[in-house]
This record gives sequence, C-alpha cells and structure tokens, in this order.
Amino acid sequence: MGDGYVNVMEEIVSTIVTVWLNSPDYQTFCQCKKCRNDIIALSLNHLPCHYVTTEEGRKRVFEHLNTSENRKWINKRIITAIHTVGKYPKH
Repeated sequence: MGDGYVNVMEEIVSTIVTVWLNSPDYQTFCQCKKCRNDIIALSLNHLPCHYVTTEEGRKRVFEHLNTSENRKWINKRIITAIHTVGKYPKH
C-alpha cells in the first residue's frame, strides 16, 4: 500500500473489468485504456468505497466483498458500465 490507503472496491472492480473484457462475451467491445478506465470509473461511481490502511484491513474487506451475493451485485454494475461505455465511447 504505497499511499498508506487503498480502496479495496477499486482493486476488485479493476480486476473484474479485465476479466470481463477478456471474456468471449465482450471481445467485440473496445479494449483501449480510455474505455477500460471509463468502465472502471462508471462502475465505481455506483458502488461504495471501502478504504483501508493496513493489509489486514484489506484482507478483511476483500473477504467481506468476495461473497457470491456481493460478486453478483458488483458484476451487475460492471456489466451495465461496459454496455454504457460501449454505446457511448469517449475515445
């Protein structure tokens, strides 16, 4: 944790967006850095922040967010963001 704090939700969303964009279902969507960043930002604007300052806190929050129910909730927002950015790209 370079800055002394990290938003665990941002780490999770960034990873999931990469997985979704590399999946067969989304191969036709733009893979450029601008679109990827727009998808992440739009997703994060619809999800709560979860900042932590220690690795122990990060692990605890990650475990809390990494449940089946929470993953479905996070994925829904990411998929909506992928389709929104795909429909209205800014690149």
